[in-house]
Amino acid sequence: MTVELPADYKPSADEAFLNPRHLEYFRRRLDKTRADLLSELEGIQQAAAAAGSHEGDQTDQASAETERDFETLNRDRVKLLLRQTEQALARLDNGSFGYCLDTGEPIGLKRLVAQPATSLSLEAQAKRERRGG
Repeated sequence: MTVELPADYKPSADEAFLNPRHLEYFRRRLDKTRADLLSELEGIQQAAAAAGSHEGDQTDQASAETERDFETLNRDRVKLLLRQTEQALARLDNGSFGYCLDTGEPIGLKRLVAQPATSLSLEAQAKRERRGG
């Protein structure tokens, strides 16, 4: 069943939490994020493949190494975001989206709108950060 959403639709706390319109909104956002991340990852990989190993002097070699390190960090960041996005889509499919993995409590609409791929409530995230994990 496809849910129709106005182009300017934003989830509201006045609606029932994670009603079909909310779920469709988040699915569309996560699908778009996933597509954007896949495109970004492909661009990173193409740029890395196009960059030859024909550096000149030591300065050029150091600069190329720095760029490769940056590309590696960026690729890892994109892969992490992609994994989180795909996990959120899986939670949408299995009915656990929007509920904290640590507490089982609703995450909160404002946090979900800000970070649709989040899996923790603000309180649970803060607790993990205080514990160092």
